[in-house]
Amino acid sequence: MIKERTAAKEAHHQADTIILFCVLILAGFGLVMVFSASYISSLEMRDDAFFFLRRQAFWVVLGLVGMLLAANFNYWKWRRLVPLLLAANFALLAALRIPGVGVEVNEATRWISMGGLTLQPSEFSKLVLVIFTAFYLSKKNVNIHNFWESSFVPLAVMSVTFLFILIQPDLGTAVALALITAVVIFVAGIPVGQLLALAALGLPLLAYLALSEPYRMRRIFSFLDPWADPLFSGYHIIQSLYALGPGGLFGVGLGRSRQKLYYLPEPQNDFIFAIIGEELGFLGALTVMLLFFILIWRGLIVSLTAPDVFGSLLAAGLISIVAVQAIINIGVVTGSIPVTGINLPFISAGGSSLFFTMFAMGILMNISRYSRGKGT
Repeated sequence: MIKERTAAKEAHHQADTIILFCVLILAGFGLVMVFSASYISSLEMRDDAFFFLRRQAFWVVLGLVGMLLAANFNYWKWRRLVPLLLAANFALLAALRIPGVGVEVNEATRWISMGGLTLQPSEFSKLVLVIFTAFYLSKKNVNIHNFWESSFVPLAVMSVTFLFILIQPDLGTAVALALITAVVIFVAGIPVGQLLALAALGLPLLAYLALSEPYRMRRIFSFLDPWADPLFSGYHIIQSLYALGPGGLFGVGLGRSRQKLYYLPEPQNDFIFAIIGEELGFLGALTVMLLFFILIWRGLIVSLTAPDVFGSLLAAGLISIVAVQAIINIGVVTGSIPVTGINLPFISAGGSSLFFTMFAMGILMNISRYSRGKGT
């Protein structure tokens, strides 16, 4: 313990600049694409073509401030804040159920109104669960081979958070949270037998949840055959593919998307990758995926070279927040998985998601300052 604390107190070198540049490029590109995807509908519906651009710019600046603060805050200190973070997590999730506090949009209560701004507690939950799971599994007295002494507690905390998010309802975010937690547990060295047992229990539960609500069933069936109901349950997937198809290799040109003209709903949010594919083509979409790949690769390097177990698990969890969301979002847009409400990190229009993801990257950069060896 003393050795780990000593290693975490003295920075070896500057933060990973590749992570920084990837985040800056993706966030900057997100500003361009949010404006391109939203300016026409924003002008007609809000009489302000720059509404979404200004809001996105505000959260990018706020995210940059949070990222810089996190990058200069010794990651070891997050261990001391775990009880406070858990309390804040459950307090915010519970506050959603208080009348007048939770904000309902499209029959879902996922946001809290705070002085003109809205906060989505589930985005905070991802960060908290990663920190808690890394903290718990890095304790010296934890026997990772004993399920009840190791994985059970993080999974129990995750399950309670999962239920809070599920009743909002938001199955997509709840599943993303479970996957992110599973990544940290896997990196911690959970035995293969335990991992298979958890998968055997989790997959039937996921299938039940996916089929227990009519609207979720429609999403599953529309994924299998969107043309069976092209004007309702299959509409999003079809319009997304209509955007990607005409994009070709080089795209139709920045700002010249047709699908954003009231064909593809909310093109600046969950389906912004489809607009990227339409306007900038396969090469533009490939460039975005390459940036995510580089960012994830650097995150894994930080995890592998962290000076202690806590830093290694924390880095793996933080980069999995980006990886899981990017994979799910791109999978949905390309028709590879059923539709969920997961946005594209750094690029989709948003507030809480953008801020907490950038904040997470700040913590990751702080861990990189203490990495072992050079050339990492």
